[in-house]
Amino acid sequence: MPQEQTSLFNIQEIDSELTRKIVNEVYKSLEERGYNPTNQIVGYLISGDPGYISNYQNARNKIQEIDRAKIVEILLTDFRNNGK
Repeated sequence: MPQEQTSLFNIQEIDSELTRKIVNEVYKSLEERGYNPTNQIVGYLISGDPGYISNYQNARNKIQEIDRAKIVEILLTDFRNNGK
C-alpha cells in the first residue's frame, strides 16, 4: 500500500533523545551509588575528566559516547523551553 505523504526523518531530534536517555541513565546510576549526580555531571562537563562519573552500570562509558558540548546544548535548550 503506497504512502501518500513523505515521512520526515530528523536525525537531530533522534540524537537529542538518545543524549537525554543516556544522561538520565548516568544520573540514575550515580544516584544509586550515593553520589550527588548533579555535582558529578557538572564536574565532568566542565573538566572533561571522566573520573567524575562512576563506572557503575557502565555509566562512564555511556557518557563518554556523547560530545560534552551536545549535552550542554540540550540542557540549555531544555532549560529555555521549560522556562516559558
